[in-house]
Amino acid sequence: MQMEGTLENNNVIISGQIVEECTFSHEVYGEGFFVFKISSERLSDNEDILPITVSERLIDKDELKLGTIVQISGQLRSYNNYTNKKNKLILTIFVREIAIIAPEENKNPNQIYLNGFICKKPVYRKTPFGREISDILVAVNRAYNKSDYIPCIAWGRNARYTVNLEVGANIKIWGRIQSRNYQKKIGDQIENRVAYEVSISKIEIVNKEDKEETIQQESL
Repeated sequence: MQMEGTLENNNVIISGQIVEECTFSHEVYGEGFFVFKISSERLSDNEDILPITVSERLIDKDELKLGTIVQISGQLRSYNNYTNKKNKLILTIFVREIAIIAPEENKNPNQIYLNGFICKKPVYRKTPFGREISDILVAVNRAYNKSDYIPCIAWGRNARYTVNLEVGANIKIWGRIQSRNYQKKIGDQIENRVAYEVSISKIEIVNKEDKEETIQQESL
């Protein structure tokens, strides 16, 4: 997946099997959008169940049946959902291109590239088994002065590396999108929830010299 040379800040390529029925979500300026979920397998034989948003102009909804395998390129986007006076960050893979593929063509790619800015101080921690993790929230600029806020997780030496990163630092990230089930206690009740995040395989700092050089090249 050649993403380094692209002008985009947010690129996803993923394929998987549809495991949740396609339903109508919303309409924007007369354009309808539908949502469904796909299963993307990991090398560990586990799977990530990931949300997809697609325009009616890209594919016929009736083609998006349970069990169908799709290949998608797009972006990982976020939006705020206000319910019960609470603000919840919702993530979805926004489709720019989609195709139905045969089972033998499904190599289960799950790749993402982000170029954004750290908007909260990274939180470093260790699991009960001693594995090092760092939680990072990255803001990725989008057209029309919008931004997507993407939760990311770094592991091992990458986790240690992010400890000293400051809020506002410009970073590039390569990794995969994953789902994670967890439980949250609300009063006397325990709710089962799902979180979506980017598992980082590679991270780079964009320094000021690189920025200046890029601006000069783009203005030529």
